[in-house]
Amino acid sequence: MDKSMLFVYNPRAGKAQIRSNLLDIIDIFVKAGYEVTAYPTQAPGDAVKAVRERRKGYDIVVCSGGDGTLDEVVTGMMQCEEKLPIGYVPAGSTNDFANSLGIPRNMKKAADVVVNGANFGCDIGAFNDDTFIYVAAFGLFTDVPYETKQDIKNVIGHAAYLMEGVKRLSSIKSYKMKISYDDVCLENEYLFGMITNSNSVGGFKGITGKTVELNDGLFEVTLVRKPAIAVEMNNIISALTDKKVHSDFIQSFKTSRLTIESEQDVSWTLDGEYGGTNRMAVIQNCSRALEIRIPDRFIPDNLL
Repeated sequence: MDKSMLFVYNPRAGKAQIRSNLLDIIDIFVKAGYEVTAYPTQAPGDAVKAVRERRKGYDIVVCSGGDGTLDEVVTGMMQCEEKLPIGYVPAGSTNDFANSLGIPRNMKKAADVVVNGANFGCDIGAFNDDTFIYVAAFGLFTDVPYETKQDIKNVIGHAAYLMEGVKRLSSIKSYKMKISYDDVCLENEYLFGMITNSNSVGGFKGITGKTVELNDGLFEVTLVRKPAIAVEMNNIISALTDKKVHSDFIQSFKTSRLTIESEQDVSWTLDGEYGGTNRMAVIQNCSRALEIRIPDRFIPDNLL
């Protein structure tokens, strides 16, 4: 064994499928010449701490779980002076970021990518003093992923988010905001906003646009203004999920940095997990800050 790996996994992610694949995954790593240290997370924040405190002496950190587990590993690595490559074996309900990078849903194939793939210099998002890898969002159902119970997610998967989201239609909030980026300043009342670095969000492909690159130093930003009449909501939701549908209430642009100020407290979600409540958010793209292991011959959708 001439290489060493820290393998951090969430045993409850998705439908807990890691339990039936764990030995095969570790076998793939060992046969590729890695000495593997396995670390099952026990509570939220465990992966951040594990990476920050245990990374020394390893050649790579690999994680398995949902996007939230990946977010924690990335957050921990961004807090370290020495940045190690990160491998990802997706085991969540949606796996948006894995889909964007062509990482297979099949766990054994994803493990093979870890040992035979190539390193990809990926943009990482800084959100005030926190970190996100593919989406920071507020408003309109953004609390659904972290308020949907894990046991429900395990049983019915992505449909759990949709079921929980339907319950919120009657309680949509709006926020008066000032949004500044480049030389532009927007002031309006917004229902929803997402700052993304991904080809899909919430399992919906194409929702962030057609020209997404995960290493160009730019975010894709989508904002939804509050409509004057409630009946516009159907058109807005259709336009968010289908780019062929147009809505005057949706604004989209690209930027490397933006500041969002609100007159009231706003709850944010970072990579599907609760990101705190803020009246001001400074969001910065950290261009190619980390290396993620991806398929050697992967070509992103936007380059096909």
